[in-house]
Amino acid sequence: MDNIQQRRRVVIGGGISGLAAACRLAELAPTDEVLVLEAGPRLGGVLQTVRRDGFLIEQSADNFITDVPWGVELCRRAGIAEELIPTDRTGRRALVVHRGRLVPVPEGFMLLAPSRLWPMLTSPLLSLPGKLRLACEPLIASRPESAPEESLAEFATRRLGREVFERIAAPLVAAIYGGDPARLSVAATLPRFLEMERRHGSLLRGARQRDAESEGNQSGARYGLFVAPRQGMTSLVDALAAKLPEQSIRLNTSVAGIEKETNGGWRLHIDGQHERLSAAAVVIATPIHVAGKILDSLDPPSAELCRSVELSSCAVVSLGYDVRGTSFVPPGFGFVVPASENRPILAASFASAKFPHRAPAGHLLVRVFIGGAGHEASVTLDDAALIEIATAQLAELTDLRSQPVLSLVSRWPVSMPQYHVGHGERMERLTARIAALGALALAGNAYQGVGIPQCIRSGESAAEAVLRGHA
Repeated sequence: MDNIQQRRRVVIGGGISGLAAACRLAELAPTDEVLVLEAGPRLGGVLQTVRRDGFLIEQSADNFITDVPWGVELCRRAGIAEELIPTDRTGRRALVVHRGRLVPVPEGFMLLAPSRLWPMLTSPLLSLPGKLRLACEPLIASRPESAPEESLAEFATRRLGREVFERIAAPLVAAIYGGDPARLSVAATLPRFLEMERRHGSLLRGARQRDAESEGNQSGARYGLFVAPRQGMTSLVDALAAKLPEQSIRLNTSVAGIEKETNGGWRLHIDGQHERLSAAAVVIATPIHVAGKILDSLDPPSAELCRSVELSSCAVVSLGYDVRGTSFVPPGFGFVVPASENRPILAASFASAKFPHRAPAGHLLVRVFIGGAGHEASVTLDDAALIEIATAQLAELTDLRSQPVLSLVSRWPVSMPQYHVGHGERMERLTARIAALGALALAGNAYQGVGIPQCIRSGESAAEAVLRGHA
């Protein structure tokens, strides 16, 4: 390996995790070459902002949370921190479909934990037995840390009762993870609630403390903690790409495999080409099933661990409505749909109610989510069918009965990793195997969390790991 190759660090994958890794490598080793290989025609992965007819449409995530530092800090280093805008202060509440109607999630309820009992006890979402069961939550004994790992369904039902789980917690969780709470691991997805139980002996007591430290009257999600770039998520992607030399980015370049060289470096095989690239360190920041293919010949057990992670599919139907001359006002930031309602959608978000400049004056942008674990077949329907499902459900649930003036369907097949029970232990084994190979690391939404800040942290941690490994 010549001197140039000894100083080359390659990142496979140009999504948010890969870009975070590349920028971190450039920061920590500024004299070394950083090369990003992206299989597709653009950077950003699932993050993509579309502008059409005055609407600003996000095709996947449209915000990120600030109670962890990694997203805001990267925006600061990329020079766009001043472009981050919070959610609108009015309407910061979520709703849930109950018996065909939209009902507010009780104030103070955050995913799995109520911070106040009275809004829960007065909510029409729960029956009297369900309310009485919830009131007993502070009396429920904590499980020992040595107890077997629980699913989200087991944990929430044990602490809150079946009604709270099925009617409130489950649809909120499913809207985030696109998964089945009966299989998702509480330790891998929402460990802070396990910590609440262990520290306070009660979710109610733990959530009260968190609520006292936050903004109070919100439901479903702590909307005051969410921000988005003013010009959309693509502006973050562009800002990160601008921190790298133009020659550092190669699009339409897919890696078929990787092998260890005798001098300790790596040789990458470019798919469909005779080209071979040498590198001193490699970060694989592709979707985990793609990482499995790349690792197949290098370390079959690692490849098998990658393949053990199931992925769900989702479609996002973005609809623009002209609401001039109507009395329609979004009842909140969005709503979720419990499985018991037997509806063909997971959730809907009133995007232009959350953030300004997402729709022209007098118009409303709504994003409807279809698919998720167990409903992947929906994603294969054609655009017209998905738009019909979305518009019909909105007409029935929200009185948005006019035809949309804009529609856009975004499909994300096999894109959301499912953190099933045992996921944490499997990823620990995978990380240990990869670390033992040398200056090689994995990054993405399958390892440290599915949110944008967690993906950023995954990429940056991977960059730091391969530099240590090469050192």
